[in-house]
Amino acid sequence: MVIGLLQCDDVAPELRGRHGNYPEMFEALFHRVDPSLRFRVWRCLDGEIPDDVEAVDAWLTTGSKFGVNDELPWIAALEAFVRALWVGGKPLVGICFGHQLMARALGGEVAKSTRGWGVGLSFNRVTERADWMTPWQPGLDLLVSHQDQVERLPEGARVLGGSDFCPAYLMQVGEHFLGVQGHPEFTPAYSRDLMALRADLVGHHRVREGEASLSAPVDDTLMVRWILAFMRRAIERRGSASRAPS
Repeated sequence: MVIGLLQCDDVAPELRGRHGNYPEMFEALFHRVDPSLRFRVWRCLDGEIPDDVEAVDAWLTTGSKFGVNDELPWIAALEAFVRALWVGGKPLVGICFGHQLMARALGGEVAKSTRGWGVGLSFNRVTERADWMTPWQPGLDLLVSHQDQVERLPEGARVLGGSDFCPAYLMQVGEHFLGVQGHPEFTPAYSRDLMALRADLVGHHRVREGEASLSAPVDDTLMVRWILAFMRRAIERRGSASRAPS
């Protein structure tokens, strides 16, 4: 399977030497589950937007320090591409910013949370069990760094998991779009360094809470297994539909 990575940010220069950039993070994580996967990267933050929904088998959108409501040309162009993926039935998984962009592109609403920043490890209940959730477990705990959240779902979306802090944490739209607010590609070490870098912005008390959460296990590998199972089922369904007699 070839995954198109829609890159919407770079790791801060002062952290890149230790942690790498986002494409390297995603590839390292996904290759732990399936070393045969191949990735193609589009630097959407530089205006490099794909012009063919069929260029890869499935698509993955990264997080970003930018907000989906920022009036930037590349965000508007990427939102249009997300709608093209929706119409074309291509599998898309959105991570953090990508999750929010998916919701906004399809008619939902995203806004800054009144609860403030979410940082460190986020503990979530899985409220609906989907057939691609293998292996199954009733919780999904991933590292986060966000202020914005999905406040209103797009039509046809359903929440599969969340928490009191972020109710729409895991969202599926139709059979080929999946969004998650957490960052499976983050490591605890990167989360700690990112919180330290943003401490004045996030707030020192919230950073202390986030740092305290980092001793708990992270469901990063589980989330990748779920993502790949979701993508493969969506690809299979799309192929079956195209082969069906008219």
